[in-house]
Amino acid sequence: MTPLHLSHYTASSCLGHGLDATLAALRQHRGGLAPCRFETVRDLATCIGEVAQVDDCPLPAAFAEYECRNNRLAWLGLQQDGFNAAVEAAIARHGRRRVGVFLGTSTAGILQAEQAYRRRDPASGALPDDFIYRTTHNTYSVADFVRHCFRLEGPAMVVSTACSSSAKVFASAARMLASGLIDAALVGGVDSLCLTTLYGFNSLELLAPEPCRPFDAGRNGISIGEAAAFILLERPAHSLDAGAVLLLGTGESSDAHHMSSPHPEGLGARMAMAAALQSASLPATGIDYINLHGTATPSNDAAEGKAVAALFGDRVPCNSTKGATGHTLGAAGGLEAVISALALQHGFLPGGVNTRQVDPGIPIQYLTDNRDLAPARVLSNSFGFGGTNCSLVLGRAG
Repeated sequence: MTPLHLSHYTASSCLGHGLDATLAALRQHRGGLAPCRFETVRDLATCIGEVAQVDDCPLPAAFAEYECRNNRLAWLGLQQDGFNAAVEAAIARHGRRRVGVFLGTSTAGILQAEQAYRRRDPASGALPDDFIYRTTHNTYSVADFVRHCFRLEGPAMVVSTACSSSAKVFASAARMLASGLIDAALVGGVDSLCLTTLYGFNSLELLAPEPCRPFDAGRNGISIGEAAAFILLERPAHSLDAGAVLLLGTGESSDAHHMSSPHPEGLGARMAMAAALQSASLPATGIDYINLHGTATPSNDAAEGKAVAALFGDRVPCNSTKGATGHTLGAAGGLEAVISALALQHGFLPGGVNTRQVDPGIPIQYLTDNRDLAPARVLSNSFGFGGTNCSLVLGRAG
């Protein structure tokens, strides 16, 4: 594919709001997971990655119909790192019809529906009149909200393919840019905590009782997180700073092995990584660091490890940053693309947080501590339920 410039980006998670907080936590090898005290949840012995001050960030009155936790998180994220101004500058360059919106989410504003359900009419069971499904619970609501924030008139869409959602939006945006339909794309993901997610993963017996430990020999489940990550994609200018970050390739696959378990040999994961390398016109030796999907479940990490080893052996340093951020589900691909961009821009490899003893049965080079090594090309993996997989290749311009 023709490389695209990540001209501006930002991320907010349990590590903090914006790039400075995120970078500081990564540099300090510090995570943001804490015991679950979310909403009414008091009976789940697990840790979560909750973004601070989301409930203190109501939407402006003009957007009152979009009021829900997911859109508040999106609004908080858009305020960081001058991202709003960067989008407005792109609109000035290209026009409101030439900027697209491509966001990933899994549950969108479902918490709003959960809270409305508690207030249903005791006689009829009807939901309260102030609950607006279209602008809150509806999966598309977050893209619609962001589109209205910037008064954009171009295409807007949401990808909801579980945990690969906000990685796949890069591929969707790249295709639309290549077709000439748009000149810039606001991509990323927003996923917020809700009761459905917490109790749903608990019913699958996938929640870890402590902060998750990706690729650890004793790993025992995931830690749910939330995040908002936004990236502005544009065609590169004729002259770019050497530290500029580019999207070099995307790879997607769908092995449809099982509704919730990965292919045991990592078939779909391997296909996605191979497709991303081909898209970037790179051999496996061209990758300097891999941000693994690494959810910390026994089956997921083992399958991904097999796929990585099959393509890269144990040559490439890799880790999962979910030990620090938790699994942010539909926002994971966007958040980890931003983390990968920070590694490229600041010349270091982040080590995995919480992992005590790397599983000796997974033959990859897993980092448990930060490494001062400046990567030129990185691969970021995002694999979802149902075998929907996406890998991204990012690199420095110089």
